[in-house]
Amino acid sequence: MKVHVLFLSLLLLTQTASAQKAKTAAVTDNQEEPSLLGSLISSQPRYTREMLLGSILKGALENMHLSNKQIDNGLSEKAFKLFLERLDYGKQFLTQADVTSLEKYRKEFDDMLFNGQLSILDASSELMNKRIGQIEKYIEEILAKPMDYNKKEVIETDAKKRKFPANEKELYAHWEKLMKYEVLSRIVDTKEEQSGVATDEKGKKKKPTSDKKLTDVEIEKDSRSKVLKSYKKIFSRLVNEKRSDKLDKFYNSITKVFDPHTNYLVPEEKEDFDIDMSGKLEGIGAILREDNSYIKVESIVPGSASWKTKEVEADDVILKVGQGNEEPIDVVDMSLRDAVKLIRGKKGTVVKLTLKKPNGLVKVVPIVRDVVEIEESYVKGTILELAPANKKIGYINIPKFYRDFNDRAGRNVTDDTRKEIQRLNGLGVEGLIVDLRNNGGGALEDARMISGLFIEKGPIVQVKAHTGAVDVLTDTDPNIDFKKPTIVLINRFSASASEIVAAALQDYGRAVIVGGEFSHGKGTVQAVVDLDGYAPPMVKSYSPLGALKITIQKFYRVNGSSTQYKGVTPDIILPDQFSNLESGEKFLDYSIPWGEVKAVKFNSWKNKYDIKTLKNQSHSRIKTSEKFKNLLQAVNWYKEQKDKTKRSLVMSDFEKDRKIIREKTDLFKKELESNQVSVKDLNPSKDKAHVEKFEDFAKNLKKDAVIEESLQIMDDMVKMEKKS
Repeated sequence: MKVHVLFLSLLLLTQTASAQKAKTAAVTDNQEEPSLLGSLISSQPRYTREMLLGSILKGALENMHLSNKQIDNGLSEKAFKLFLERLDYGKQFLTQADVTSLEKYRKEFDDMLFNGQLSILDASSELMNKRIGQIEKYIEEILAKPMDYNKKEVIETDAKKRKFPANEKELYAHWEKLMKYEVLSRIVDTKEEQSGVATDEKGKKKKPTSDKKLTDVEIEKDSRSKVLKSYKKIFSRLVNEKRSDKLDKFYNSITKVFDPHTNYLVPEEKEDFDIDMSGKLEGIGAILREDNSYIKVESIVPGSASWKTKEVEADDVILKVGQGNEEPIDVVDMSLRDAVKLIRGKKGTVVKLTLKKPNGLVKVVPIVRDVVEIEESYVKGTILELAPANKKIGYINIPKFYRDFNDRAGRNVTDDTRKEIQRLNGLGVEGLIVDLRNNGGGALEDARMISGLFIEKGPIVQVKAHTGAVDVLTDTDPNIDFKKPTIVLINRFSASASEIVAAALQDYGRAVIVGGEFSHGKGTVQAVVDLDGYAPPMVKSYSPLGALKITIQKFYRVNGSSTQYKGVTPDIILPDQFSNLESGEKFLDYSIPWGEVKAVKFNSWKNKYDIKTLKNQSHSRIKTSEKFKNLLQAVNWYKEQKDKTKRSLVMSDFEKDRKIIREKTDLFKKELESNQVSVKDLNPSKDKAHVEKFEDFAKNLKKDAVIEESLQIMDDMVKMEKKS
């Protein structure tokens, strides 16, 4: 078998050049079938799917990845540690003896990938299933009767602070505490619902799950019953885990040692990745959620196939799914992922849903599948005004850098941003805020082109391959779509393509970058390799093999500094709700280090702003701002709560803590709202769904302290420009 891998590695090495020509973060590698590999495999009748998949992954990782790492014993040991975390992250199933029994595989990951004999999967599954069976019987006994809710004991909720239980006695002791914690949570939830103080994520009062007002004894008994039912479902899924999920654990334990953004995508995940990049899918247009044993409709996408039927509504329970005239399949107790696989399908095909309405009525609703556009993925613009300045300031939110690589005529973020800029120009805005907060990136090509909308022409980003070759991506279009003052908002969840845009406009002096301490620090390019393209005809029966998202290049700013690891530091740093979170590339295991290359020449923007003055003016406002004062208090309080990982299991303590959390959360929500910012609906409609969406959109902007201060900064920038 070593001959096979050697030839495959050489073959992939010759194909690396074509893979590195990928200009986006989501390019499918070439699809040519390697005839040499085919002749080798045909001589091996016992060549398994895992051997084929492992060989392809090994060749691709070693020859295409930016780091030039080799899959050897040293990498195997790191992969073993990651596998253990993925197997039992919460340290809730395996004992230290179980972990020790798996130690023999610590240096075998490279060999198992090589020969396709993934013995650790069978060994770990056997251990997990054994423990799950024992634990299930144990919690049945625990939850069969009331527990002592006055006994003074605590549970450590942070798995990182716990070790694997030394023996079964410690394992059971942990589960006894965990069950008490879960039951206490249910009891307090129910009491809050019945008393009318419980609220959902939107701040609306939660309705009690039962019309009947339960006694404390009934609440306690009902809570134990629900916890048992919930955990039985969890155990059932773990025991019946699919082979693809187990393979996912194994392969990605290896890929994640290369870097955090290289991972194997099982076929279902490849489909999800394509949907995420394009912002559209083919299906019925219903947002679904799991509710114990049922799949429920959360909401309907306006204009979608479900919406057009007028028969599918929020809170409908999906009992069965049928394809055309075929016998429907029962989806009760089915995972959400598996149910979605049945419901999605090609445009024009018919799916029949057996729905149970909230009033108990059961009916079959046929739906003709269609293309569903996920509006939340797309660019959205508006006009903001802040009293008393009342300047018309354009606002564009870019949630991701989307592009449909399978449809050249499909929507893309650059065209949508350009159209929004043209519309705002036509409405006479005096400045523009481009919001890239929480934007995790996407297509590299669009980062280049969107940066070009704000400058005449010039280099945008440098891209370095593992060979050391540096390519400069340049805006060659002399047109400037927006020439007025511009602010770019970022936070520590702004990554990749977002950081390219922010860095380029900062280096040119074209925009003032505003936001949290730093952006995410993901300065690498990934190519998506369709693994079926490397499988010769005689093993096509193993398809689909999935895909490999692999890091092949690294970004550098035009000033030569990498955006990797350190991210982009804003010109004006504002406190934000994520200030105390350990989130960013530098907090991830095996992240690629920061670096530098030679700077390239570029022409700075002619009207550069006095950043020092803008910063001083902003900081003066923040010092006296009640809104930022309240924001910082909220951030610090939430951090304190996050750090309190040991929780009391005494009922009175539990209720007291929950009351404090509820009151503090309600207080911070109220104090952060503002009526000083006005938001204009540029697409007015009386449609109920549109009205509700715009109200949420406007409300979120109005209570955003960073938006309010950005409007103040923009006012200063406009005044500066008028004086110059």
